[in-house]
Amino acid sequence: MRVLITGCYGQVGYCLTEQLTNKEKTTVLALDKELLDITNKDAVKAAVEEFQPTIIINAAAHTAVDKAEEEVELSYAINRDGPKYLAQAAEGVGAAILHISTDYVFEGNKESEYEESDIPNPQGVYGESKLAGEIAVIEACAQHIILRTAWVFGERGNNFVKTMLRLGADRDALGIVGDQFGGPTYAGDIAKTLIQIAMRITQGDALEYGVYHYSGLPHVSWYEFAEAIFNTAVEQAVITKKPSLSSITTAHYPSRAKRPTNSRLSTQKITSALSIDASDWKEALKNLEEYKS
Repeated sequence: MRVLITGCYGQVGYCLTEQLTNKEKTTVLALDKELLDITNKDAVKAAVEEFQPTIIINAAAHTAVDKAEEEVELSYAINRDGPKYLAQAAEGVGAAILHISTDYVFEGNKESEYEESDIPNPQGVYGESKLAGEIAVIEACAQHIILRTAWVFGERGNNFVKTMLRLGADRDALGIVGDQFGGPTYAGDIAKTLIQIAMRITQGDALEYGVYHYSGLPHVSWYEFAEAIFNTAVEQAVITKKPSLSSITTAHYPSRAKRPTNSRLSTQKITSALSIDASDWKEALKNLEEYKS
């Protein structure tokens, strides 16, 4: 298995690189934006043709949701054009492409969980550009897996868990949004899932290409997630005292880009089709000391 990873210093990209390094019968080329500008079609084509991957995993993305409202061209360049060029290059060498997408492709007001068959309706530039990337990948490469996920956190990069631990160390009280719901998803579990899929493709297992949802359970609000983080942090003596938490509404926390009220993704398809269980985010909080950097 020859795997080309883009965005190798991001939350998921780092975990992918770490998990694949020294894996038997696997050769890895892990690239960040300094080594490969995925918005440069010729550079992408050259890198892929030289390395000859059997699997391309695109973990690169413009994920700054609010900045995307201002950086429209950059968002589309990274989230649509880059995946398109990678998918075209994958098709050219007979490789499969695994591409990470997001819950933001949906409007976010459905009462139940979002399924893969639900019609996307993004409400901002980030979601619109990510949906455009999905379409570009599907059109460019026959062997494609789109993995939509939500509320990603891990030991590296910026994320909600690290923000809570930092704020909790400095403040006695915090207001946390309580009317947005989703499934926190551990970056290491996303990486593990992508690797499982890559191995099945490599082994020639029967596999339905297309879109899959993968995120964490149980579903919670940001407020409930924060409660769990601080309770666990106190148990592990990562912080000495839990701050007082209050649940606030989205209206009390205005942002440039609209956030989905409902980010709950159904993981039934990936479990039934590929025997991959949802991410256990509570298990992923078992060593919060590693999140403090």
